[in-house]
Amino acid sequence: MVADAEALVREGTALVLACARTALSARGVFHLALSGGSTPRALYRELARAGDEAGFERWHAWFGDERCVGPEDAGSNHRMAAESGLLARFPADHVHRMRGEDGDAAAAAASYERELRAALGLPPRLDLVLLGLGADGHTASLFPGSAALAAAGWVTVGRAPKPPLQRLTLTFATLEQARALVFLVAGSDKAAALAATLDPSVSAAPPARRAYPLDGDLLWLVERSAAGA
Repeated sequence: MVADAEALVREGTALVLACARTALSARGVFHLALSGGSTPRALYRELARAGDEAGFERWHAWFGDERCVGPEDAGSNHRMAAESGLLARFPADHVHRMRGEDGDAAAAAASYERELRAALGLPPRLDLVLLGLGADGHTASLFPGSAALAAAGWVTVGRAPKPPLQRLTLTFATLEQARALVFLVAGSDKAAALAATLDPSVSAAPPARRAYPLDGDLLWLVERSAAGA
């Protein structure tokens, strides 16, 4: 748990850079999946300020999920990451955008899965996946009661409870293969969902509880107000 939003950004930035150093040393490349939402925005701005020693030329940016809108749309996760300045630090062909705006979400999910497999092989192991937590317990675009929760494969179509309804999202299978999953949670409105996710005695588990690496690290960076009692 961290004291406030500033501490969350500071700790999150240090963590991403540490994961990058480990991946670059071990494999010469760093595959990072970005989260949408308001919480990571400041973290991306801070990451963008990192020096050249971060080795951004060997980073790849992926997305955990995306609304089926164009990259210029105000709700686009890609737009948020681009406006932070972070994506400009990557080689253009290292930024892997989910393209769900063309009207065929299933085809877009299949295309992104092919791209993921081509870059990472099978199973596709991302080095670090940044995740958020919704007040309803969802993560990425894996919403309670949606068909995406049972999807096979590595990328699927999610359905949100509010527009834009269609989303592209990594599946639980992909999250399970990650070398590290890091949840970034801020705000008192997340306290109930966080408690239900982390408490094994709660039988009706939110989707976020299923996001767990089979052979990797799981870390929750939680701002104090989100921790509730």
